[in-house]
Amino acid sequence: MVVKHSIKKRVLPKKNPSDKTKKSSSKAKKPAKAQVQVQETVKKSLRPADEVVTYQEIEYELAEIPAQGSKVLIGPPWLTRFERARITGSRSLQLSLGAPPLIKVPQGATSSIALAVQEIEKKALPISIRRILPNGQYQDIPTDWMR
Repeated sequence: MVVKHSIKKRVLPKKNPSDKTKKSSSKAKKPAKAQVQVQETVKKSLRPADEVVTYQEIEYELAEIPAQGSKVLIGPPWLTRFERARITGSRSLQLSLGAPPLIKVPQGATSSIALAVQEIEKKALPISIRRILPNGQYQDIPTDWMR
C-alpha cells in the first residue's frame, strides 16, 4: 500500500520595490524583544505565523543533589542505552588511539568496541554520569554504582 502526501507550498507575499526606498522615521516604535523573537522564529519556520508556538526560555542555576551513600536518586539505577552507547563510543575511540585497556584483554575481543563493552560490563571505567533534571538539579553518578 502506497500513501502519497500532498505538499502545499506556502506562497510568500511579494515585496513592493517602493518599500525599499522608504526610510523609517526615527520616531517609529521599536517592537518589543518578545515580538522580535517571535518574528525571527516565524521567519525561520515554514509554518504560518499563527501556528508557531514559542516558549520563554527558563534560566536556572545548576544545583547538585547531595549523595545518599551510593544510591542513584535521578533516573533508573542502571545505565540507559544512550549512556551505554555514549560511553562505549568514547572509550572505544580512546582505545583505538592507543589508550591502555583497564582490564585484561579477552581472547574474543577483536575490536576496540568489544573491549570497551567488556570494560563497561566489568565496571572498570572511572567515569561518572551526570543526570540533570529540568529544574537544574543534577547528580553525578559513578558507573560502579550502577547495576
